[in-house]
Amino acid sequence: MTQANIKHALTVTREQDFAAWYQEVISEADMAEESGVRGCMVIKPWGYGIWERIQQVMDAAIKSAGVQNCYFPLFIPLSYFAKEAEHVDGFAKEMAVVTHHRLIADGKGGLVPDPEAKLEEPLIVRPTSETVIGAAMARWVQSWRDLPLLTNQWANVVRWEMRTRMFLRTSEFLWQEGHTAHADRDDAMKETLRALEMYRSFSEDVLAMPVVAGEKPENERFPGAVSTWSIEAMMQDGKALQAGTSHYLGTGFAEAAGIQYQNKEGQQAHCHTTSWGVSTRLIGGVIMTHGDDDGLRVPPRIAPHQIVILPMLRDDDGDEALLEYCEEIREKVADLFAFREPVRVLLDKRPGKATQKRWAWVKKGAPIILEVGGRDMASGMVSMIRRDRLWNEAGKVNFEPHTREGFTSQAPSLLEAIQESLHAEATARRDANIVRGVDSLEALAAHFADGNKYPGWVELGWSRPTGEELEGVVTKLKALKLTIRNTPMDLPAPSGHCIFTGKPAVETIYVARAY
Repeated sequence: MTQANIKHALTVTREQDFAAWYQEVISEADMAEESGVRGCMVIKPWGYGIWERIQQVMDAAIKSAGVQNCYFPLFIPLSYFAKEAEHVDGFAKEMAVVTHHRLIADGKGGLVPDPEAKLEEPLIVRPTSETVIGAAMARWVQSWRDLPLLTNQWANVVRWEMRTRMFLRTSEFLWQEGHTAHADRDDAMKETLRALEMYRSFSEDVLAMPVVAGEKPENERFPGAVSTWSIEAMMQDGKALQAGTSHYLGTGFAEAAGIQYQNKEGQQAHCHTTSWGVSTRLIGGVIMTHGDDDGLRVPPRIAPHQIVILPMLRDDDGDEALLEYCEEIREKVADLFAFREPVRVLLDKRPGKATQKRWAWVKKGAPIILEVGGRDMASGMVSMIRRDRLWNEAGKVNFEPHTREGFTSQAPSLLEAIQESLHAEATARRDANIVRGVDSLEALAAHFADGNKYPGWVELGWSRPTGEELEGVVTKLKALKLTIRNTPMDLPAPSGHCIFTGKPAVETIYVARAY
């Protein structure tokens, strides 16, 4: 809702400056802050609490597929990357390198690397772990009985980014990376697509963030991969966000690392491998999908606190009774289940004005904020704010009165309704901003001209060019600051021609500007 008489909590709106709005949401929601290292951030408790919820739900899904968690070193010998030329070339410009293991005083009050402490072999700070995990798999896999080998790790990685933005693109970020080895292509592809579907359903059902799952074009593949698949989400400014990827790596990494097994016929064969991952970028996606001009709106399934109870304390003799009343509500709600988990409810006992505390939680995006004052207590009532319905038609904060018993009985269904509401809103916005009928390169350029502030995505027929022909298409798209996002899995083959090659279209693609 955009009404002139509403005084929003943020100083900049999405319409005025989406990039500045995004940064202000992170700051005002107290999610993260800059650190002393360019491109690296401090994730504060509310932001990290959201990541912990993502970890918990995702980790359960990973383990339910028979994947086991491991941990591998942060430092990877340079020689491991040298074995896989295509892979290392894709990350070479982003690698952080350790060359010394000790510092000494420079005689001027500072410290410098000790020339005597130079490493015999440089170490790469993990940008991704295919090479080091491949070396381990080569030790672990001997026979067909050892397959499939399904591993995952939750870790941090470093990719030295030139232009950074919190959660979306940072030099260090947190993620999970699955790595698996299989006896044949069919089994490896089954795992690749299983991981993709896991990400799709997680994004839709847990993050309430609608996505399109599909295969990336040849030029967008993970370095060294045979095929790369992704989920793509549309942000409120119409740009695309690659929210997760799953890669079929063929036997290339296995050949480089020596991952072999003896098959049932007694012959040696190389494994087919996969890798797949999502990162803290998902939090950036949640902000840009669900945030509004008053701050963040957190889907209940990933909210660290789904319900926050705010007693309106007055620093008088009535406060003790009010706190007891609120604690009774907290205990009853905490015994309930939503999304097959206990409801996460916080009683905010901190001193301070109730109005200030309310707006702090509004900006953080707590799904339900419950204000309780002396009059509410006397009449057995509570005043509820649904974060997805903050304003009423009159442009006032939408307080919904409930009896105490009525609220406690409805709390789980209210949380489920908020989850569904956020997903429905985002889905409707995405679907309204997918454009069809663009029939020429000139029309595509016109659609994405500077005057069109939020052009969304364009759906096009695609002839699936390769090699030099694809390079020519990519050059044209780069000139327009566009990329091909993916080929949606659930769309039938289109009729008509490809606007880039003039050849008959064999599949559908989405073209967009992207983060």
